[in-house]
Amino acid sequence: MTTESPRWFKSSFSENGGQCIEVAANLADSCGVVPVRDSKNPCGPVLNLPTSAFAAFVTGVKSGEFGTV
Repeated sequence: MTTESPRWFKSSFSENGGQCIEVAANLADSCGVVPVRDSKNPCGPVLNLPTSAFAAFVTGVKSGEFGTV
């Protein structure tokens, strides 16, 4: 069990008026999850996504599976 704290960051491409998420990729290896939260609500809920689910999401975004915003 780890007591490591999430180190939150958001993409350098996230200058779109606050429609951002933050991730804590530093927990992927030690805990097997990638926590995700709304950057506008840092004290709000956190989704702890399994690393495989987060990787599939990133692949889908890169391939255009979800369209553009």
